Amino acid sequence: MFKLVFYVPYDKAEEVKAAVFNTGAGKMGHYDQCCWQVLGQGQFRPLAGSQPFIGDAPFAGESAVIEAVSEYRIEMVCSDYVINAAVSALKEAHPYEEPAYDVWRLAEL
Repeated sequence: MFKLVFYVPYDKAEEVKAAVFNTGAGKMGHYDQCCWQVLGQGQFRPLAGSQPFIGDAPFAGESAVIEAVSEYRIEMVCSDYVINAAVSALKEAHPYEEPAYDVWRLAEL
């Protein structure tokens, strides 16, 4: 069993969650589409060569502006047989060029 945690702009959260849930992620016993989420603020600064969903990439020799975005942190469990598909779906559905996510193996007690 794994825990998948990702960050997504608040207005894209339902779309990305649906894509990840469609892989079978977020299932706990007799329940599905289970997750925990909290609204927070993400920050990034695009570098030269980037193609940001929000903000602008700098031109050569320029400094980019630091962007602050309202994002959800979303956590859900994923069984061993769906974790790869869940991460692939996350990357495909996510609007960011480089989505931030973590995958942790959970201890079995």
